[in-house]
Amino acid sequence: MEPKEKKRAQFAWVMYDWANSAFVTTITAAVLPVYYSSVAAAELPSNLRTAYWGYTSTIALLLVAFLGPVLGAMADFSGSKKKFLTRFAVLGMIGAALLFLVKEGDWLMASFFFILGSVGFSGANVFYDSLLPHVSDEDERDQLSSKGFAFGYLGGGILLAVNLVMIMTAPDSETTALMSRISFLMVAVWWLVFTIPLWKFVKEPVRRILKGEENFNPVQASFSRLAHTFGEIKKYKELFKFIIAFWLYNNGIGTIITMATIYGTELEFSSTTTIGTLLMVQFVGIPFSFLFGWLGKKIGTKKSILISLGVYSIIAIGGYFMMDEIHFWILGFGVAMVQGGSQALSRSLFSRMLPKSQSAEFYSFFSVSEKVAGSFGPFLFGVVSTVMGGSRLSIVSLIVFFIVGGYLLTRVDENEGMRVAKEEEDRLVRATALEG
Repeated sequence: MEPKEKKRAQFAWVMYDWANSAFVTTITAAVLPVYYSSVAAAELPSNLRTAYWGYTSTIALLLVAFLGPVLGAMADFSGSKKKFLTRFAVLGMIGAALLFLVKEGDWLMASFFFILGSVGFSGANVFYDSLLPHVSDEDERDQLSSKGFAFGYLGGGILLAVNLVMIMTAPDSETTALMSRISFLMVAVWWLVFTIPLWKFVKEPVRRILKGEENFNPVQASFSRLAHTFGEIKKYKELFKFIIAFWLYNNGIGTIITMATIYGTELEFSSTTTIGTLLMVQFVGIPFSFLFGWLGKKIGTKKSILISLGVYSIIAIGGYFMMDEIHFWILGFGVAMVQGGSQALSRSLFSRMLPKSQSAEFYSFFSVSEKVAGSFGPFLFGVVSTVMGGSRLSIVSLIVFFIVGGYLLTRVDENEGMRVAKEEEDRLVRATALEG
């Protein structure tokens, strides 16, 4: 790839984070949880609103988990990573737009459309992440991945700020509800417009058909490749250890992202505090994402992730003792320090320990790890909230995920994982029957 072409492709790749982060900020984290609790599910008891939101998030995560591996292998075989990204992104945009139809009492409709949007968002991210090894060299990935998260914070934050101005300046509750619904529509438009650079400048990676697959159809080849990968999983021992560690600590991270706003709403914090804190997280997170990209290069990717997990452990403990709105702001600042960095560096570390030609398949496993494990956190949050009549014990329990996940991460030998990935990529190239 020519330097100019590579630079354009990297910028376009980063801009997709700018595009789809609007779904996370406005819909997953900020406006929809409050709208769900105060409008769509207003007729339900407050603890059940939190619980149903947790169950909704769990269903969305599990659907992607079941679809991911087959679709990832199919994308690698058919040379269609961008096409699969497009299909899921459009599904997510449709789900976001349909939330405009949700009104008072429509909590079931809100859950359905949110699940639709979440499946689109998460499914597209499998193929978006799988493009990282194709648009960057190994020594660029920490910083490019961190840059993607930084741009995501900025893009998602800008649209959230616009949406908050619309919502908070509304003269009455009816207009506030309408502005919230319009904000969901704006997410779909924003996502569509800023995905255009990726469609234009990021090329579909080279298709590789292995010997013996020449006469396979995509579905047959997908299951064949999955069976082969599962059969040789012992070959990727360090990668497998990392996935288990990621299962655990990302469960805690994902639960905090998904449940924070509705937890604050349950504690009767004002929307100014809950949504305002999330807006603050978006902009404070920008410099810290770049900082973690630099830190990964300076002290090592794994050590930098461990630092972020230490901060998350403190946040989980603080969440249990949270009483006043100022506490929510303080803990939100703590999240802003580590959220983007921990996820960006995890994505980058994973990319180094997989064969590039199978990036979509392996990133689908990475995504499944995230979704299956991540679905447990919101589900547990919902169950504890239902049984205990409150969510304080749910939030402090997350410390277990950070401690155990962090310990397992210390046992990962990333250099050995990189050596195995390079050997396997060389083998795949030699085994290629057709290219193009």
